[in-house]
Amino acid sequence: MKIYDYDGKKNICGERIHEARCKLRMTQSDLAAKLQLADIIIERNSISRIEIGTRFVADYELRELSKILKVSVDWLLGLE
Repeated sequence: MKIYDYDGKKNICGERIHEARCKLRMTQSDLAAKLQLADIIIERNSISRIEIGTRFVADYELRELSKILKVSVDWLLGLE
């Protein structure tokens, strides 16, 4: 599968994920663990790669991230 870059990154939500995670005082490991409890298999290093924009974020991951981080999907996408 070909993954395209957008403005040099693989996602547009990484910075917002980092911001929301830090606001909740949650570590990357904590976030990965919460995603794993939601049946999304992901490791701490993948959270790091998402936040710096070097990993693609699937739509189902984005939905769970918004729930865990208590923000809307639109906010994560920079639409709010």
